[in-house]
Amino acid sequence: MTLKLHRPDERGAIVAHTPEKSADWRTSLRSPRWNAAPMKNPEMNPTSRPVSALFWVVLAVLTFGILVIGYSAGFWR
Repeated sequence: MTLKLHRPDERGAIVAHTPEKSADWRTSLRSPRWNAAPMKNPEMNPTSRPVSALFWVVLAVLTFGILVIGYSAGFWR
């Protein structure tokens, strides 16, 4: 039993403490004593899922093609 999870109340009795859940998980990464700015990246333009999936498929096909051509030409033995 630790005092982080079970803190004594004003009468000295041990009471289970439930931490608050924040909507932003990044608040747990920041130290409150530094008063740091929020971690935002307004310049980021996220890539859509179809475009990113297409990228990985094209990369896989290209890699497979290079391997097939390399082995069929006798480059790797």
